[in-house]
Amino acid sequence: MVHTTEELAELDSISRQIDIDASAEKVWSLITRPGWYVNDGAVLDDPDTRVETADDGTEIAVVTHPTMGEFRFRTIELDEPRYAAFRWLGTPSRGVTEGTSVEFWIEEKPAGGVTLKVLESGFSALSEDPAIWLKEREGNDNGWAVELEAAKAYAEARA
Repeated sequence: MVHTTEELAELDSISRQIDIDASAEKVWSLITRPGWYVNDGAVLDDPDTRVETADDGTEIAVVTHPTMGEFRFRTIELDEPRYAAFRWLGTPSRGVTEGTSVEFWIEEKPAGGVTLKVLESGFSALSEDPAIWLKEREGNDNGWAVELEAAKAYAEARA
């Protein structure tokens, strides 16, 4: 399928949101865990995570999933309890490169609970060939719906 430049620009990111019946603090404690969304549809209580130091001195969180492999993340910004941003680095399908950014926003709802928003962007930087990055985007597009439901279930069970 051939896309126009405008269509490719729009496809460069994924935006989703979900309402969660839990406090901003409960949701914050989840979303600040780098790679909490590396799972099979349910957030792991105790993920296999270690921290490495990159050549530039920054810390890299390495999350190892028993069936999906190893994923690397750099924390970009944390503004408790409203905003968290991370950069995907290496994944099992892609070596250590600057990957997409994943941003989360937590907004309190007047009637209680929060809205959790996610924006993953920068897919076009993964490859000069749109077919390659659109394929990775497609998997993540479906994945964010599943992961937001997993975040909801996890946070509400601990509310």
